[in-house]
Amino acid sequence: MTGVGPVETRFFTFGTPAEPVVLRSGATLPEVTVAYETYGELDAAASNAVLVFHALTGSQHAAGWNHQVPGLAVEWTDECRRGWWDGFIGPGKAIDTDRFFVVAANYLGGCYGTTGPSSIDPTKGVPYGSRFPSVTFADIVDVQMRLLDHLGIERLHAAVGASTGGMLVLSLATRYPDRVGIVVPIASGHRTTALQQLHNFEQIVAIESDPAFAGGDYYPGPGPVAGLRLARMIGHKTFVSLRAMEDRARNEVVRPGEGPGTYGVRTPLESYMWHQGERFVRRFDANSYVRIMEAWQTYDLVADAGATDAVEVFARCREQRFMIFSIDSDVCYYPEEQEELAGLLKAAGVRHRRITVHSEKGHDSFLLEPALYAPHLVDTLTRPWHD
Repeated sequence: MTGVGPVETRFFTFGTPAEPVVLRSGATLPEVTVAYETYGELDAAASNAVLVFHALTGSQHAAGWNHQVPGLAVEWTDECRRGWWDGFIGPGKAIDTDRFFVVAANYLGGCYGTTGPSSIDPTKGVPYGSRFPSVTFADIVDVQMRLLDHLGIERLHAAVGASTGGMLVLSLATRYPDRVGIVVPIASGHRTTALQQLHNFEQIVAIESDPAFAGGDYYPGPGPVAGLRLARMIGHKTFVSLRAMEDRARNEVVRPGEGPGTYGVRTPLESYMWHQGERFVRRFDANSYVRIMEAWQTYDLVADAGATDAVEVFARCREQRFMIFSIDSDVCYYPEEQEELAGLLKAAGVRHRRITVHSEKGHDSFLLEPALYAPHLVDTLTRPWHD
């Protein structure tokens, strides 16, 4: 089975200083550029498109090999060059590019080519920094719908997203119900839980408490490296199950003297977490991390859709079909969250299925184990549903 091969990021820009892009908060941006990639061919009826939303710190580069994205304020490291869902997208794979036209775009507020805090403000000629407005997941979806308009796609065959990407899928499905047929949230939920809010808040505090954050105006310097490293370590412990983390850490070599302060790093597990943070700070921007965290913190599916409760929101989706994936070892979006989502869909009369993936890898299973998901994705995307 071959992949999609070498790919390049493309860019779509809309808005002008005279007619700026208006966000849901009322704040404006003089223009927005969206970094995106596509795989496969759009059919004559534009009916075979699948929009894939990346997770928290992903990018538009979902499949294939992309050596470099021009103009980034962060490093496009080795771990960025292979598409983050390369095992899922391609000829004959779970999302088959011989059948589907796949679109993946970087979040508004991100740092991989879509307009974000590290982007140059065209009205001032310097990075936005602290002046970049807060964004919501609804804003991110709205921007990607503008991209679909640009590509001539009126209705998606499917929208697929994991983790925070699954929350974006739900935002699209409930606010643009006529523009998508199949909805696939993976290891996600319909609301931000108390535990997520606490973890997210800890990460925001870690970044903004670093003196090098400078209120968000640290460009062109390296910025709050220590704070961003700590934030990643706080978040990473929810991405991988403890068993998988211990297994990986057994092979880590602790180098004397590495790590923070006088304590340093003393055990393989500490070394593993330290290296996760070290790798991350090279490839991600702290301001973008804070903005996306803020969007996660303020996610409100009901309010964004102008509804009174979640059942009313999902009642708009009765012409759609939902495929929900849970991961039994997930401690970022616990399986109970997908069970709750399925209950709301049932109450709203929406056709849905739910599959529990059994994995020892935790939340990151959706990135690492395509074989566990592929049969169910293929069936969902290609075969008629029978109620």
